[in-house]
Amino acid sequence: MNKSELIDAIAKDANITKVAAKAALESFISNVSETLKKKDGKVSLVGFGTFSVAERAARQGINPATKKPIQIAAKKVAKFKAGADLAGAVMEDMAPKKKK
Repeated sequence: MNKSELIDAIAKDANITKVAAKAALESFISNVSETLKKKDGKVSLVGFGTFSVAERAARQGINPATKKPIQIAAKKVAKFKAGADLAGAVMEDMAPKKKK
């Protein structure tokens, strides 16, 4: 599902216009982004999951084209950890089917 398909689905499910759904989605993305930029920023949506920031240390890697070692700089990365409800919903589809 891409962004425009998500906007369509939100509009249909919430019985609102696509313009309103797009504004709501963009507000959500903006607020999560701004919160994660802050020190110790984290957004928790109970049952759905948690958005957070992790710091990756500098490390040595290998350039695949030249096979020479390169230094990879330290950086911050966004993380998402699925909540229990979301994880359960995903696993539900993967559970083995019982024969009747």
